[in-house]
Amino acid sequence: MLEIAGKKLKSRLLIGSGKFSSYELMRDAIISSKSDLATVALRRVELKGSSKGILGYIPKTINLLPNTSGARNADEAVRIARICKMAGGTNWIKLEVIPDPVYLLPDPIETLQAAQQLVKEDFVVLPYINADPLLAKRLEDAGCATVMPLGAPIGSNKGLKTVEMIKIIIDICKIPVVVDAGIGKPSDAAYAMELGADAVLVNSAIAVADDPVKMADAFRLAVIAGRRAFESGLGEQSDKGEASSPLTGFLDG
Repeated sequence: MLEIAGKKLKSRLLIGSGKFSSYELMRDAIISSKSDLATVALRRVELKGSSKGILGYIPKTINLLPNTSGARNADEAVRIARICKMAGGTNWIKLEVIPDPVYLLPDPIETLQAAQQLVKEDFVVLPYINADPLLAKRLEDAGCATVMPLGAPIGSNKGLKTVEMIKIIIDICKIPVVVDAGIGKPSDAAYAMELGADAVLVNSAIAVADDPVKMADAFRLAVIAGRRAFESGLGEQSDKGEASSPLTGFLDG
């Protein structure tokens, strides 16, 4: 059971709602993932709550996590968060501040400033960040509900390229660590969970798959397997071989 800001989630797989070829396919993939929480960008939401928009296709049992996608600085992020709260009635927000149009890397300074302001306004803040342990700790100290370090640039599907920094973040942060962005295949998600991450957020790898519904189920299983492996205690690595059965003595006698 994953707990974020007092909310208990059965699944440790969080899912994004972008890039799907249709709302119907998005809905079916979300159902297949058995995720409890889906992110959605404000610009894709009908503010009047029209059932014809994206919200009409996200199952009612799913917790919505609006994000500040499109914000280039702290002021814009705070403004979007306030609009999301008024439009959707939730104070939960995935904080994204991305001024870089090429690599889509989050701005650490503006992210921290926005997080500090939003926490003051009683938002539950889940910030998307570079895999920077010091920034993660500052965001925790600021009152954020999670930290969400990237594994690789958004949508790159390159997997976990920031493993060593993610390990440090997991070690020093007491709030949940959600690996977000760059996860390209189920084994990447399993690896993140084996490291001790509390959850992963996956969007592109599911949405652009040939069969997003089956891929969502594959990620569901991978997250479960990775978490169970972590909880079971992985064996230590060794540079030398070590027999699992006796190699001597059984022929003596």
